[in-house]
Amino acid sequence: MPLFMDVHHKVEGLTAEAVAGAHKKDLETQDKYGVNYLRYWFDEGSGKVFCLVDAPDAEAAATVHREAHGLVADELTPVQEGT
Repeated sequence: MPLFMDVHHKVEGLTAEAVAGAHKKDLETQDKYGVNYLRYWFDEGSGKVFCLVDAPDAEAAATVHREAHGLVADELTPVQEGT
């Protein structure tokens, strides 16, 4: 399955608790779309969030975010894991 990295450039009021809650909602929604949100990283100071996701396509990954919490990524890039 394709692997994607998404980037949210400026999430207002970002906290560790808020991003953990959003990720939890992704996990609760993802199976419906054949998606697997794997990991996330964030920076509270800048409001940036990065999510690593296995998805059949970019639209499925975006749909999970949209339905789970409404925070759709600003960028969604196909990536490959290095060795």
